Amino acid sequence: MVKEKQTKTTKKFYINIEGKEYPWEKDTATVKEIRELANLPKDLPIVEEFPNGTERTLKDSDIVLLKPGHRYGRAPKFKRG
Repeated sequence: MVKEKQTKTTKKFYINIEGKEYPWEKDTATVKEIRELANLPKDLPIVEEFPNGTERTLKDSDIVLLKPGHRYGRAPKFKRG
């Protein structure tokens, strides 16, 4: 009997923090994970920038939903507040 090799398609996610892209393995990220990823201080707010130019300050309890792959044009980004 021949066993078929199963291939797992892994989606690649990226988090853009202050212009630098960080690879990410999950489709969500917490504010704490975003801070740790970019080594941002706990006392500064994290701001999500949307493609339409609007912004939202994230609470420490927020969970951000990510889309796979690199985006072209103005992608959602995160920065210090």
